[in-house]
Amino acid sequence: MKYLDEFNDPKLARRLLDEIRATATRPWALMEVCGGQTHSIIRHGIDQLLPDEIELIHGPGCPVCVTPLECIDKALEIAARPDVIFCSFGDMLRVPGTDRDLFRVKGEGGDVRVVYSPLDALQLARRHPDKQVVFFAIGFETTAPANAMAVHQAKRLGLGNFTLLVSHVRVPPAIEAIMTAPACRVQGFLAAGHVCSVMGMAEYPELAERHRVPVVVTGFEPLDILEGIRRTVGQLERGEHRVENAYARAVRADGNPAAIRMIEEVFEVTDRNWRGIGRIPGSGWRLSEAYRGFDAEHRFDVTGIRTEEPAECRAGEVLQGLIKPTECAAFGTTCTPRTPLGATMVSSEGACAAYYLYRRMSEPALPREEMNPVG
Repeated sequence: MKYLDEFNDPKLARRLLDEIRATATRPWALMEVCGGQTHSIIRHGIDQLLPDEIELIHGPGCPVCVTPLECIDKALEIAARPDVIFCSFGDMLRVPGTDRDLFRVKGEGGDVRVVYSPLDALQLARRHPDKQVVFFAIGFETTAPANAMAVHQAKRLGLGNFTLLVSHVRVPPAIEAIMTAPACRVQGFLAAGHVCSVMGMAEYPELAERHRVPVVVTGFEPLDILEGIRRTVGQLERGEHRVENAYARAVRADGNPAAIRMIEEVFEVTDRNWRGIGRIPGSGWRLSEAYRGFDAEHRFDVTGIRTEEPAECRAGEVLQGLIKPTECAAFGTTCTPRTPLGATMVSSEGACAAYYLYRRMSEPALPREEMNPVG
């Protein structure tokens, strides 16, 4: 990948860390709203390399993790039907429902398939007209254009055997919910660069102004994250609360207009439940009236499924940034990637998975002087 090495340069990382140390004069709590950023932070030990004044809080930035339990149970119900080919990205197959997961359904005879694009599922629908093909359409704004395009193409082709099980969520309403929560400690946000590459930055200035928090659009490599932190801390120290773009090589202010048009044609904004968090107004998308015939929930009559989160799993508190994964008693004991209690332990972007994968079993893992930035 072009520029990959440049954004992993240890010398530049140390220089940015020195600038952050020189700038920070008081404690600041920043939240990254992206599971990819969380994994990069934990993998490279960025949170432990920062000065003591800077705390990174892991937010609800993993789309798999925030997919509500009731939606997982709807997927399991649909996938178990003999006339269905159920398609999903691979990281959804281990996410536990109430009493099983999609791997279990597959092992019991369900036709569950891993695909790499919703268009793969669309092709399956064309090849298997005798089957109902369902694609599990989850994710933030990043995956919405491709899912919208799949439904758009299905309608154009007249494919009556293709549907989406939709659980799309939106970042700005989540930030609003975080900032209005009674226990909120967040003073600045590292916004997800890939989300902004699609949607642009238009929704963030109002949030920054209303809650008086800086929002810095940030990438995913170590230097991207350190630069985002440097800019956020600089604003906080100066008493500013602006939206900045620290990921200009991928993000434009207006995002991707063609992708936005496709989303607006196929989807409409709706309230959405977030796993472990609850209902956030205006935080999701559902298929619009013109495309409602491609809604798997209605076609398979699973709209009435309701569930309760397991009490032992504290993933909701992790997703809200109220605790670190290691503060959950089940972490690494009764909850592991092989025996997960919640999605945060099995998703490729989950905070619990990041802590487990990179052996962050306690805090801190190493004395600061023994760490090698992005080594």
